[in-house]
Amino acid sequence: MKYKLICLDMNGVIFQDVNFWLKVHEVFGTAEQGKKLTQQYLHRNYQKLVEEIMKLWKGKEATPYFKLIASLQYMPGVRGVFAFIKKEGFVTAIISASSLDAARRVQQEFGVDHIYANELVIRNNCVTGDFIWPIGAGKHTKAEIIRHLCTDLGISTKETIYIGDDEIDVEAFQEVGLSIAFNSTSEKLKKVATYIVEGNDLSKVLPYLR
Repeated sequence: MKYKLICLDMNGVIFQDVNFWLKVHEVFGTAEQGKKLTQQYLHRNYQKLVEEIMKLWKGKEATPYFKLIASLQYMPGVRGVFAFIKKEGFVTAIISASSLDAARRVQQEFGVDHIYANELVIRNNCVTGDFIWPIGAGKHTKAEIIRHLCTDLGISTKETIYIGDDEIDVEAFQEVGLSIAFNSTSEKLKKVATYIVEGNDLSKVLPYLR
């Protein structure tokens, strides 16, 4: 099989911080409320989760948010992996329930072709209270985006590789031709993965991309 598209999750795969939105709660001073809301609604009612969190964040000055994005640390091996997949001519995509602004940072630094992530809408350096969530909490939406992207590119989903680390990537793994569970603690994800890569060095996925 000749693979043409490589999709990557972001938190825990490209960046070391696994839960970006809880980090945003910390910098906005809403950590306790955010943790409770996330536990209550994340996988039960994402719309309600967004509504309640936007009540907490609306009007916040956005500088701490952008400083957080700038401070995110890449996983070891990220630069080498992007250099390899670009040299080999793969189309690249980030599909993440994390921040669109963080995905834009990766896109600018590594030339990622397509990015799909949730957007905290900011105008005049102020949180507007709007949140655009094409990914939501992940799960089936990631698989849907892979299908739509492959249709647009004129390729099969089985010509696609997906690298993820969390249970919300299970449906995406089941959609693609080759899946890599990277540095994952999810037994459900590992059960459906083509390959399992332990440790936090992303360059360990390279043998499976060649």
